[in-house]
Amino acid sequence: MIPIIGEPHDRVDGRQKVTGEARYAAENNLPNLAYAVLVTSTIPAGSIAAIDAAAAKSAPGVISVISHLNAPKLPDTGGQQQESNAAEHHHMPFSDDSVHYVGQAVAAVVADTFEHATHAAGLVRVNYRPTPARIVMEEHRSDAKERQGNAPATFSKGDAEGALASAPVKVDQVYRIPYEHHNQMEPHALVAAWDGDRLTVHDSAQNIFTTRQTLAKAFGVPTESVRVMSPFVGGAFGSKGSAWPHVFIAVMAARMVRRPVKIALTRRQAYFSNGHRPLTEQRVALGATADGKLVAMIHEGIGQTNTVCDYVEGFTSPTRSMYATPNVRVAHRVVELDLPSPTYMRAPGENPGMYALESAMDEMAYALKIDPIQLRVLNHADDDPANGKPWSSKSIKECYAQGAERFGWPRRTSEPRSMRDGRQLIGLGMASATYPSHRAPASARAVMHRDGNVDVSSGTHEMGMGTATVMAQLAAETLGVPFERVTFRYGDTTLPRAPISAGSLTVASVGSAVFAASSQLKRKVIDLATADASSPLNGTDPNDIDAADGKLTLKSDPSRGEAYAAILRRHYLDTMDAAADEKPEPNDPYSARAFGAVFAEVGVDPDLGIVRVRRIVAAFAGGRILNAKTARSQYHGGIIQGIGMALLEQTHLDRNLGAFTNVNLAENLVPVNADVRSIDVILVPEDDPHVNPIGAKGIGEIGIVGVAPAIANAVYHATGKRVRDLPITIEKLL
Repeated sequence: MIPIIGEPHDRVDGRQKVTGEARYAAENNLPNLAYAVLVTSTIPAGSIAAIDAAAAKSAPGVISVISHLNAPKLPDTGGQQQESNAAEHHHMPFSDDSVHYVGQAVAAVVADTFEHATHAAGLVRVNYRPTPARIVMEEHRSDAKERQGNAPATFSKGDAEGALASAPVKVDQVYRIPYEHHNQMEPHALVAAWDGDRLTVHDSAQNIFTTRQTLAKAFGVPTESVRVMSPFVGGAFGSKGSAWPHVFIAVMAARMVRRPVKIALTRRQAYFSNGHRPLTEQRVALGATADGKLVAMIHEGIGQTNTVCDYVEGFTSPTRSMYATPNVRVAHRVVELDLPSPTYMRAPGENPGMYALESAMDEMAYALKIDPIQLRVLNHADDDPANGKPWSSKSIKECYAQGAERFGWPRRTSEPRSMRDGRQLIGLGMASATYPSHRAPASARAVMHRDGNVDVSSGTHEMGMGTATVMAQLAAETLGVPFERVTFRYGDTTLPRAPISAGSLTVASVGSAVFAASSQLKRKVIDLATADASSPLNGTDPNDIDAADGKLTLKSDPSRGEAYAAILRRHYLDTMDAAADEKPEPNDPYSARAFGAVFAEVGVDPDLGIVRVRRIVAAFAGGRILNAKTARSQYHGGIIQGIGMALLEQTHLDRNLGAFTNVNLAENLVPVNADVRSIDVILVPEDDPHVNPIGAKGIGEIGIVGVAPAIANAVYHATGKRVRDLPITIEKLL
């Protein structure tokens, strides 16, 4: 059989996207559609004293003005611990007059056109009773609480403090990462329509089933009465995994005005109301013997959250599992500030945590005067230090070796400022990368038609990562039918249930379900043929039958076989189908992570301090790769985001007003073509029989991990200046 899995097939949705046929959430212009525009708070803390909506109500086209004065009170849906994805479940929209951050929705104007709604929203006058606001994290660090999401806030093994104190070589530094925003191409949008007690929602989302459940609970209707559709998502990076306030407001408005309602947030609004990577301050202290063995590792710090959400940036997570050392202590604290809610952003926890850890490892390599790769290999963890479990597979040493060879690492001279290209100071740096291999319960259905075409379905999401393509490849090879004859259906809660598309778990979770459903369907057709006296396969051993090119044949006698379509037609079957529910084992004996190594070369102008990333070579081991083209695309996207994190991205906070200030793409810099030069990705082969039934590890997140520290380490090598406070800007180098 010609292999289909792993081949670089083009995206099945590519033509729809480039021709404009793909319909995104805001493009669902239903009959009699109304438009809602939010009125947002201008203070960080306090309450609403009065709302004057008279002028807005009398403005052209206005249907309603909604606020806490007339809105139905929605129940607390319980947060993520109760299978809810309400981002701010401690304060449902318009539940009272309290204000928790600048940009909070305090009213919504519903009108017959977007322009009318926008005009009228500007006429609403809100008076506030401000209270003293907690804005600056440094001023409130004494109030920090121990918390790290679903993981324990502290972890210890041995005596880290004692071992650090007696270690011959020490590194003890603090690393800071600023507020960062997602800036996906498609801003958040929603169209909601009620038909009696039945609700239909077109959302830009990466978690439609939990959104359905959350809305059903909030609005008091059965879950099966809610349908959520999200077939195309123009980027998310974590920000669309939660039901943010605008989701509830659109649904609320549609019920109140008795017509479909659309909310399409402006980019400026999304900077305040849809999450960000929070500010973090991390201390990493390493102790080592003179020959480079780590004897102590301490990773602790604080991050920002607020009182209306539960999100915590778990930056100490990778430290627990990355390197072998007998003495470890991690501690994580958060400070509740009167600022917008933080949320997941590509590789949450791992990305900021590995920036601090891998920067400290580079500093340790210099302190020891040994090669940075050698230091990492010396401290390679053969088993997971966090729990003692063996790895399902681990190929990081191969990533180091292949990446270093392709990059030309041996030509690096160790001393800072020792390499030049004309006027340019040249720096070479590297860092490790890792991300957990998550998996969640998922379901899928496979249907074979009498013409030999196959439909496979699961209610997962396509956010640009190639899900629809790789699922079709997986089904095609499993069933032995041509790739072009498989259609994958997704993005709708009427389809089999799928988990959130986040945490690099989609391929592992949905892929396992698609594989199981396709395998079961193939076996059903095989059983039909072997029991059929008219089939050339009658009476043969089902285990001796293979499938290829839409046909079942005997492995021992390839001349004997029959097409799927012929089998179905002879039995007067229009279709045959199979469904599968797949979930991970509750007590997995293995630890599973993807690993990689990132190598960066920078050029720095010694007079101007301008940093250019000349090239990046990255080697990743992600188990079985289902599509080489979409995999490289995912890695490239993560690497480009990592370049932005290292050199450009930061959302500035007005420390007096509690407002983000550079809330547009003119002032909030992200990488453009001129910032991205050579990116060379190595797909390191890795066979993992334990991680899941298809042997694939998620790769959507790991591409960004390790990029920022590799660049920062390269900048130090070029200049001799260690920048520990991202991003690395001109003024920090001059």
